[in-house]
Amino acid sequence: MALRMWASSTANALKLSSSASKSHLLPAFSISRCFSSVLEGLKYANSHEWVKHEGSVATIGISDHAQDHLGEVVFVELPEEKTSVTKEKNFGAVESVKATSEIISPISGEVIEVNTKLADSPGLINSSPYEDGWMIKVKPSNPAELESLMGPTEYTKFCEEEDAAH
Repeated sequence: MALRMWASSTANALKLSSSASKSHLLPAFSISRCFSSVLEGLKYANSHEWVKHEGSVATIGISDHAQDHLGEVVFVELPEEKTSVTKEKNFGAVESVKATSEIISPISGEVIEVNTKLADSPGLINSSPYEDGWMIKVKPSNPAELESLMGPTEYTKFCEEEDAAH
């Protein structure tokens, strides 16, 4: 009983919904919100990359939601500077302990900088996906492509629906 009271108060503190189990086989709590962080001021692709557009530069990385599903990142393959990336085309790969996944460019443009820290510390993608774990900086060739990406509210809903389907 004490454990159930502690769990209930912890769930309330974490703003999780608590529901009584109808069966001893069901979990006592239903987690109905995504624990991944989704930041304001970024745009998101349905392939789980994010874009931060500032002036003539767009920084690209993978979302917290994506890195959470990947697990521990052990290797990152990124393009060279001065190469082009194309919207909805592969520009690299992330290898985790679970799988290798392609990184899809959310916009088109020229790579002007690559995060070289990821070669020695690929785990930055896990620990800091929106700051230290960024992947490439691009000079967009068609800034209007940014308008087709999701904002934070839409991306959060997209992730919740995607997770519910799995």
